[in-house]
Amino acid sequence: MTSSVAVIGAGLMGNGIAQLMAAHGMNVMLYEPFDDARHAAKDKILSMCSAIGDPDECVDRITFSGDLEASVGSVDFVIEAAPEKIELKQELFASLADITPSSTLLGTNSSVIPISRIAKELDDADAARVVGVHFWNPPYLVPLVEVIQGERTSLETVESAMRLLRMAGKDPVHIKKDTVVGNRLQHALWREAVALVASGAIDAEGVDTVIKKSFGLRLPVLAPLENADLVGIELTQDVHRVVFPELCNDLEPNPILQQMLDSGRTGMNSGQGFHHWTPETAAAKRELLTRHLLKVTGRT
Repeated sequence: MTSSVAVIGAGLMGNGIAQLMAAHGMNVMLYEPFDDARHAAKDKILSMCSAIGDPDECVDRITFSGDLEASVGSVDFVIEAAPEKIELKQELFASLADITPSSTLLGTNSSVIPISRIAKELDDADAARVVGVHFWNPPYLVPLVEVIQGERTSLETVESAMRLLRMAGKDPVHIKKDTVVGNRLQHALWREAVALVASGAIDAEGVDTVIKKSFGLRLPVLAPLENADLVGIELTQDVHRVVFPELCNDLEPNPILQQMLDSGRTGMNSGQGFHHWTPETAAAKRELLTRHLLKVTGRT
C-alpha cells in the first residue's frame, strides 16, 4: 500500500495535491525550490482546508523542502506539478530517474504535454515508470484524475497509480493513448464559444448563458455519448450532417484572444476579459464555484 508521496512544485496545483494526499492519511514531501513559494505553501494549504471544511491536522503530515533528493529519495510515488515547460519537465524527470529507487512511480500532472515527450530521454526501464496523473483544479474537490499511459509506460505503473488515486478518494480514468481527454473536450467547446463571439453572432454573456441554462444543466447526469444514445444514433448523425460544416475548425487560437491581450484584457486579474470583473465579483465567483463543487461532490 502506497503511503508516502512527494509533490514537486508548491503552486496552485501542487499545494492542492499535497493537501489532498495528506488529508487521506498519506505522508507528503512538498518540494519547492523557491523560498518565497515554499514559505507561503503552508498558509495556502491551511486556507484550502478552511475553505472546504477539512481539519487543519493534515498539514502535520506535510514536510516542506527545498532539497529535491531528500524529498523524493524514500517515497513510493512522485507527482510533478511544475510549470508547463517541456524542457523543464524533461530535465526534472531525468534527475528524478537518477535519484529515486527503481520502484518509485514518477507521475506528471501535465495538462497538455505528452507523457512520451517528457520521458523521451529516459531509458526504457525509467520510462516504464512515468505516467500522467492529470488532476483538475481544484484537485481536492474535482473527483476526476486522468491516468495517461505513455508509449513506454508499463501497465503495472498505470494500475499502481490508479490504486493510489482511489486511496485518495479520486475517480481515476485510464487513458490508453498518450493524450489528454478532458482538455480536448473542454477546449473544443471553448474554441466554438470564442468563435461565436468573434463572429458577432452573440456576446460573451449570451454564450455563457446558453451553456449554463441548457445542456450544461444535463451534463452531470447525461454526458454527450449517453445523450447520443438517448436521442438515437440516427438523429445524432443527421444533426452532425447539418451542424458540422458550420463549426469552427481553426488550428490556431482565434485572433480575438491576441487582440484582448494587446489591450490589457487578460481576465479576472486585470478586471476585464470576456466579462468585466471587480475584485468583489471575482471573489464571489470563486466562492460560488467552491460551494457548488462541495455540493455536487457531497461534501456539504
